[in-house]
Amino acid sequence: MKLVECVPNFSEGRDRGVLDAITRAIEAVDGVRLLDVDPGAATHRTVVTFVGPPEAAAEAAFHAIRIAGERIDMRQHRGEHARLGATDVCPFVPLAGATMQDCIELARALGERVGRELEIPVYLYEEAATRPERRNLATIRAGEYEGLADKLRDPAWKPDFGPARFDAARGATVIGARAFLVAYNINLNTRDKKLAQDIALDLRESGRAERDAKGVIVRDAAGKQVTRPGRFPHVKAVGWAIEEYGRAQISINFTNTEVSPVHAVFDAACLEADRRGLRVTGSELVGLVPLEVLLAAGRHFLRKQGKSAGAPESELLHIAVRSLGLDELRPFVAAERVIEYRVRDAASSRLQSMSLLEFADVLSTDAPAPGGGSVAALVGALAAALAAMVASLSHRADSPAELERLGLEAQATKAALLASVDRDAASFDAVLAARRLPKATGGGASARDAAVRAALRAACTEPLAVAQAAARAAEQARAAATLGIAAARSDAGVAALCAATAAEAALYNVLINLAELTDPADADFVRTTRHAAQAACDAAHATANAVRATVRGSLAGSPAPAP
Repeated sequence: MKLVECVPNFSEGRDRGVLDAITRAIEAVDGVRLLDVDPGAATHRTVVTFVGPPEAAAEAAFHAIRIAGERIDMRQHRGEHARLGATDVCPFVPLAGATMQDCIELARALGERVGRELEIPVYLYEEAATRPERRNLATIRAGEYEGLADKLRDPAWKPDFGPARFDAARGATVIGARAFLVAYNINLNTRDKKLAQDIALDLRESGRAERDAKGVIVRDAAGKQVTRPGRFPHVKAVGWAIEEYGRAQISINFTNTEVSPVHAVFDAACLEADRRGLRVTGSELVGLVPLEVLLAAGRHFLRKQGKSAGAPESELLHIAVRSLGLDELRPFVAAERVIEYRVRDAASSRLQSMSLLEFADVLSTDAPAPGGGSVAALVGALAAALAAMVASLSHRADSPAELERLGLEAQATKAALLASVDRDAASFDAVLAARRLPKATGGGASARDAAVRAALRAACTEPLAVAQAAARAAEQARAAATLGIAAARSDAGVAALCAATAAEAALYNVLINLAELTDPADADFVRTTRHAAQAACDAAHATANAVRATVRGSLAGSPAPAP
């Protein structure tokens, strides 16, 4: 199923009744899930985040824009944030299964509907823009609400949809499609907006106006202002003062955090603040953030501490939050602020979220799942976890790159196998559900037969993935035994044994499910799946045997052969 994110920004941050009316309209649309409502009193603005299938998301956005237009009067609006209308901006962002083209089409269809049915002037921006000069939101929003009447009288600024006339109460709306945008504020120990703005000019891509020795703006031969680019591409930044926080902030929008990571800009802001006699005291994220943004920050700050970045996800998040000071203004709860955590189905991690006691108890009941397949995945995850542990314990000056790479790879294998703990149980549940479908009457194949075959294939594919991941875990155990400190060699040996056991157990689950695929049409699938699972199992055992010989010899005091 395609899934898109919609992040409308409304010019209301103080009246909870207005915000509740808007969010009720969003939640009333089937298939839409409201993820976050982030109001700001000083900015007088609220960022709302919701997800859903494309058509449902567009429907929810339309009704939110309609309610905002009915409840917000721009003539009364005063706030720190730039704005153009009651619904200032409404972008669509591709998530699972969706493409940017899907979001472009969605934005244009919504813009046409808002302009036609609500008679609100609509501009399209970013990827949905119909002309290059309108891609940048700041360009469209220049002059803000106060300059909108004049802008609408200029033929060059005719809206993409809706009437070219000034609506004093509702203003105009900007609708678009874009990649995930991270809204982020860096806190300073000053109330001086000018100092925050000065740092913002050095950080943002557009930079600042070039000035001569007398402070006069430099212009080229054509009279155009010369600018000095800032340090970070895909970064937009301004400085402002927030009275309710008692401080100035550098307010930043990241449009590509891979090119310009949040942690890099944070570090640069700290240096620039120090140059001006200021101090960065923390930061805050506005709305939701992709998990990788925080994981990358966690890895960055661990490396700065001389530690391995091959840490578990929970530790990376902890380091990122503490290092960036994300909890200075209010508690930062990852379960509420990380988009992957908000959209995941709780059932998809039910087993892996259990305590050891809970898992052992449910495993020991007469419930058919979880069973051996889930145990195979869990044992494999423990193997990878041990390899990661050895890599972290052994992280040292003579081979930090190799050990960090081992830690990162082992953490990734661990995460994949933990996910398989639940997926294997779910695949078996799907087989049972398919078998409960009604049988065909009057002869001939039934939908039930097709469903059972499809479910059995999936029930073979998942343990095959476990066997292959276990083989990787065995290799990681070999690397741990080779690179790791002597004191942790026994842990590497246990990791190898667990990996081999996991691969063997996964093979059993592949074989028992393949045995039920007796339709001739499944013959090729059965043959290739059996071969792949056996190959993974054999590889895991061969690696584990080599590691076992090394570890036994080492622990017994004899020279250890190379694994």
